[in-house]
Amino acid sequence: MQSKHPLHNMLEPTINKLGFDLVRVLTIGKINPTLQIMIERQDRKNIVVDDCALVSRAISNLLDEKDPISGKYTLEVSSPGLDRPLTTLEHFERFCNFDAKIETDTTIENRKRFKGKILRVENKNIIFSMDDKEWNIPFDSIAKAKLLLTDELVEASQQEEQEF
Repeated sequence: MQSKHPLHNMLEPTINKLGFDLVRVLTIGKINPTLQIMIERQDRKNIVVDDCALVSRAISNLLDEKDPISGKYTLEVSSPGLDRPLTTLEHFERFCNFDAKIETDTTIENRKRFKGKILRVENKNIIFSMDDKEWNIPFDSIAKAKLLLTDELVEASQQEEQEF
């Protein structure tokens, strides 16, 4: 998987202590950039606005103290959503049998873009089904990946909500 954002390691311990996992850190834009922080609850319940506010306050304090970003920026803390980015091996394991889109930074059998179903994870490789073929995609070659919004994903999300 592509390298982490430079602020990832600084922010992650604070976010973890609050009971959340850091899904992704992304800087969007050059002039007055937005620092986008995606979080999910460690208990995997749905994120609510109060969760985002809690993390936002803690991160704001940390960013003010360390001052790693020069100039003005906007801080945005959010849930990854249903069509979430997949940034760790655990994400691929958790979302086996769901459709995803994967882009690699190296060519795999003359391809860099894949759209299909996550079958399983084996030895840090994503076993992926596309065009009636199994593809072996090394996790370390993935530039970006995300779930695709499907009826199955929506249904699974609704069932998960009812369990809580």
